[in-house]
Amino acid sequence: MNYRETKLSQFFPSIRGKELILDDIRKSSKLSSIYENWSNDQQEEFLDICIGNKGVKMLYDSFFKEVLNPEYTPDRLSDLLSVLIEKKVKVKDVLPNDSTRLGDEMSLVITDIVVELEDKSLANIEVQKLGYLFTGERASCYSADLLLRQYKRLRDKAKSKFSYKDIAPVYTIVFLESSPACFGEFKNEYVHRFSTTSNTGLNLNMLQNFIFIPIDIFLEKLHNRGIESELDAWLTFLGCDEPKYIIELITKYPSFKSMYSDLYDLCQNIERVMEMWSKELQILDRNTVKYMIDELQEQLDDANATIADKDATIADKDATIADKDATIAELQKKLSKYES
Repeated sequence: MNYRETKLSQFFPSIRGKELILDDIRKSSKLSSIYENWSNDQQEEFLDICIGNKGVKMLYDSFFKEVLNPEYTPDRLSDLLSVLIEKKVKVKDVLPNDSTRLGDEMSLVITDIVVELEDKSLANIEVQKLGYLFTGERASCYSADLLLRQYKRLRDKAKSKFSYKDIAPVYTIVFLESSPACFGEFKNEYVHRFSTTSNTGLNLNMLQNFIFIPIDIFLEKLHNRGIESELDAWLTFLGCDEPKYIIELITKYPSFKSMYSDLYDLCQNIERVMEMWSKELQILDRNTVKYMIDELQEQLDDANATIADKDATIADKDATIADKDATIAELQKKLSKYES
């Protein structure tokens, strides 16, 4: 099959044409106002999604939660987590995300979902549009928060019968749409798994696990080698909006077709989809501003540190010169005694 020339509408009959979509928008003053407030590029991207010229990056919060909603379709998220964790798991429950975020309300996080698995493990699935400058440090703090949350819940429930052996592993899973520079040093790796190990081989049940997925690096691999595994299939579904790869995906892995069908059925409700799209645009704008502030702050800190280093160097040189001046003055004083 020629994936490049095939249209998404051949697979999803609910996809409508551009004029029908625009007609729905023009009929409503509310929708017309929303549409006119978007930039030309934003309007075109929205229409391209609705008419199947391009797919949706499912990492967008609204679309992720719509298609992979763990309350209504837990099997989908269970399958994704099973591939990432590399063992069969099942989502049992969705937990309210009441963890204390270290950042302010202008977080770079797009999606943040906490679920309890059937084996009592907790998994935090997070999507970042722009990777944080301190990815490892930040993830460690939130993993500790997730572990402490489980500890408190079990302790309060068990009371005096509480035992640490009842605490299950926690998984912090972070999708990075645009990953920090350090990930670029591993151009052939797009899943990084971290867990605690000893230098001696001693095996203790350490509970914190981390999985980082740089989607931008995966897409480079996808463009070069295509979809080669179930993991590739999931990451294509989540991070790629190019029709030829979507068609390759649903051809090789037909189970993904129903997820795209849900999306295009949703596009029949143009008001709902426009509200979702507006939310995503607000998140992206907010994230970009926050990221720029963080970058500028880091540059300012570096500049201040450089100035401080130079000031210290100048102060050292001034002290050296002063010592030499004092020595010269002392020698001249002695010399004058000899001359007299």
